[in-house]
Amino acid sequence: MMLRATGLVVLACSLAACAAPSPGGTYSRRDVQRAWTVEQATVADITEVDIEGRRTTGIGQVGGGAIGWSLGRTVGHGGGRVIAATVGAVAGAVAGEQIERNARKQKGYEIVVDLDKGGSVAIVQPADQTFAAGERVRVYTRRDGSARVAKL
Repeated sequence: MMLRATGLVVLACSLAACAAPSPGGTYSRRDVQRAWTVEQATVADITEVDIEGRRTTGIGQVGGGAIGWSLGRTVGHGGGRVIAATVGAVAGAVAGEQIERNARKQKGYEIVVDLDKGGSVAIVQPADQTFAAGERVRVYTRRDGSARVAKL
């Protein structure tokens, strides 16, 4: 039963990772209906980066702990079995959390742009659009300093 539930969780996470982003990019709920300053710019440099994942659901810890507990119970007898299960649960929870973080890690770009008004800025954002050096773009900036680059 536990193996089936774990399989369903893995399947659900896999399907969610395959969802296609919209052509215009993806915005968080906090970005909707907020004013942005828009500037024209030229892409000067692009570097691929990894944007670290964060643990938000706890599924990795719980699932890893349950699997570790189950595997640990197969070792030893009596009190040794309980100790092995406990150690397995802790190790599984730690491993599960790291697996979840890695699964949530996403590719991104550090994009350096030369603003038409003068000066340069570097912006890190998810790799939801591709850019090339020399390409003309728009830079959207909010009052709080958050910004993103988008194609013209």
